[in-house]
Amino acid sequence: MAEKKATSEHHLRLTSQEHYSDAFLTSAFLALSGGLQDAYTYNTRDEVFSNAQTGNVVLMSQHLMLGEWSDCVRYLVPVLAFALGVFIAERISHRYKYAQKIHWRQLILALEIGILFIVGFIPQQFNMAATVLVSLACAMQVQTFRKVGGFSYASTMCIGNLRSGTDALSVYFREHKPGQLRQAMYYFGVILMFAIGAGIGGNLSVWYGIRVIWVSCILLAVSYLLMEMDKWK
Repeated sequence: MAEKKATSEHHLRLTSQEHYSDAFLTSAFLALSGGLQDAYTYNTRDEVFSNAQTGNVVLMSQHLMLGEWSDCVRYLVPVLAFALGVFIAERISHRYKYAQKIHWRQLILALEIGILFIVGFIPQQFNMAATVLVSLACAMQVQTFRKVGGFSYASTMCIGNLRSGTDALSVYFREHKPGQLRQAMYYFGVILMFAIGAGIGGNLSVWYGIRVIWVSCILLAVSYLLMEMDKWK
């Protein structure tokens, strides 16, 4: 009986953790941070994207076919760093999924904040190293936070959210179910937050330079605290 009760309590705790990690407010700050990170690396780190890896692949391929090897490598390395970030996040989630003291998603958020804080100290002579670290952090975030309001999404890019939001809106116009409209609004809300973050990050980067990435650390810290507060509720 005691074992069954403990199992039930453990299940409720996990359900609560899933709830606070996919709350829209938490996702909004993650999306703000994701947009800022992409604008930051593009404007201050040699016009390389930190999370829009499709753009990096396009530019890498273009330079490769022109025989411009150094520029090719400049775009290839962030792509590899992004893949490594996904790998690391998956390993952490598997190892610490049932951790008692801290939820594994909060652990990854703390690591991401630490990585981005270090990036703010890296001078522009080492832009590739900075971009690699930001790409690594972005990948850990997108791998870790994959739902908002119970719907699959990405907090560091827009194309999938735009497709899913438009699809849900189209279905709503046909079937008129409130849940479909709510789903569309979740996706469009995340896109809006990402765009605001990108706008803020782009302008601040032009004005204040490499330390603007610390704003992203603050946004991620807010997400961390929101998860902690919701957990204790």
